[in-house]
Amino acid sequence: MTSIAGGHGETNPNSSWLSARGFWLAYFLGLLFVHLLLLSVPFVTISVAWTATNLLHNVAHLYFLHIIKGAPWLSIENDGSRQWTHWEQIDDGVQLTPTRKFLTAVPIVLFLLTCLYTRNSTEHFIANFISLVVVTLPKLPQFHGVRLFNINKY
Repeated sequence: MTSIAGGHGETNPNSSWLSARGFWLAYFLGLLFVHLLLLSVPFVTISVAWTATNLLHNVAHLYFLHIIKGAPWLSIENDGSRQWTHWEQIDDGVQLTPTRKFLTAVPIVLFLLTCLYTRNSTEHFIANFISLVVVTLPKLPQFHGVRLFNINKY
């Protein structure tokens, strides 16, 4: 007997909710809200606000998509996806889907905007570029299922 975890008959809703209608808009609005919140803090310059937005976004992206494994609503015994990160579960592991392209493009576009608004300041550029590389590399199809230096192996 197969247990149904999702309300729509999906065995693993973790693999498809990012493709739901309105997710991209909600994602953008959430990112905009964080950025405006940082801009509203007194004594925070525009450059610092953009860099903080970029770094916070990339840290959250890395943690929620590339570090956490399994699905929160499936039991450990029945969870065949417990060995996969959320990124590896998106669209059932199919590469280069619109959702994956969107989630790959957002950090890149945010990095470019951050470079523009920080006027390519060396300190900001280095921090933002390192975070971009760290959050973008695991998204490449060549790294699907790969655990560098056995980090996050179990």
